[in-house]
Amino acid sequence: MAGFADLPVPEDGKLAANILHFARALRRAGLPVGTGRVVDAIRAVEAAGFTDREDFFHTLEACFVSRPEHRQVFAQMFRLYWRDPQFLEHMMSLLLPGLRGVSEARDPADAERRAAEALLAGTGAPPPARGDAAEEEEVEFDARLTFSAEERLRSMDFEQMSPAEIAAARRAIARLDLGVRPIPSRRTRPSPQGRAADWRGTLRRALRTGGEVEKLVLKARRTRWPDLVALCDISGSMASYSRMILHFLHAVANQKGAGWAQVHAFTFGTRLTNITRHLRTRDVDAALAAAGREARDWEGGTRIGACLHEFNRDWSRRVLPSGAVVLLITDGLDRDDPDFLAREVERLHLSARRLIWLNPLLRWDGFAPRAGGVRAILPHVDSFRACHSIASLEDLAAALSRPEDTGERARLLARL
Repeated sequence: MAGFADLPVPEDGKLAANILHFARALRRAGLPVGTGRVVDAIRAVEAAGFTDREDFFHTLEACFVSRPEHRQVFAQMFRLYWRDPQFLEHMMSLLLPGLRGVSEARDPADAERRAAEALLAGTGAPPPARGDAAEEEEVEFDARLTFSAEERLRSMDFEQMSPAEIAAARRAIARLDLGVRPIPSRRTRPSPQGRAADWRGTLRRALRTGGEVEKLVLKARRTRWPDLVALCDISGSMASYSRMILHFLHAVANQKGAGWAQVHAFTFGTRLTNITRHLRTRDVDAALAAAGREARDWEGGTRIGACLHEFNRDWSRRVLPSGAVVLLITDGLDRDDPDFLAREVERLHLSARRLIWLNPLLRWDGFAPRAGGVRAILPHVDSFRACHSIASLEDLAAALSRPEDTGERARLLARL
């Protein structure tokens, strides 16, 4: 805030209208800002006053920011919208390519670019370009630049993506292959390469030659494809990631030759909802819209233990036949009793062939199992992996073919 103390705050007698337009820009930048927050912000400014710029910043931040990832975007939006009278020119300088001198200009950060996109929406300005846009103009066909853009998109956090990047990420996710190896069955079939003798088949063959056993009939185990069951948290802290993962599950459910026998999907927040039939719709937008209408607890609270109890009681025997792989997609932030949650996760683990926990909080290098829900779930999963980017979903596809994969589980268990 000290860096912008010399810039005056605009006072034109339309403060409420300015706050409303500022909230719309925040919504376009990806912050979950609704009508209620706008009303709260106007009332908070009335109560706090409009004399001190720093107080005005923190007042709006308290009303519009609910997650740590949104603070940087909010700060850039505030600086461009409220602090700098020439904010439009400043944003254009961020977005348009310019000449580079001896000292290289700083590339705009993701938060700055998202803020510029949101405030320039509808102005006819060109879409924001990355820092390598100037180089892209110099070399018309440079495969390295294309690869760099793809790599950046693969590693980018879903929460920090612009609307255009989210659309590109959905197209990339639809092409991911979540194949799996077949698993051996207890049933057998005749096979010349078998290692066990099929005595019944041998005797039946001997009857054709008057009881003379000329050759042993061999048998081998059959193989079958497992089921995939996904339990996806759609609470407020998981909404951005859940949308992308549901796109991923829809692609897996409609992918021919993926190897899965069936794909079952459930959402949970304050209650459990079965959305399996919706994912079978070929059109992804229609499928997710129907799933959203049925899951009425979207972006609500979280009751992981109660929802897992409902799944274990009502659905476990139906959708968890022998060999099913379960994906538990949640951040583990639960207000219920940790002991109750641990019992339900343990029961789920015993019913599944593998239980893989996908947690977007693993994107932080300093993540530690301190929350009670995380400490309750972690000992009862086979693998613990991140799910915040395209690269993390690609790693999940590779991990499913390695039964020994545990992800970050061993490292974090040592810190319990």
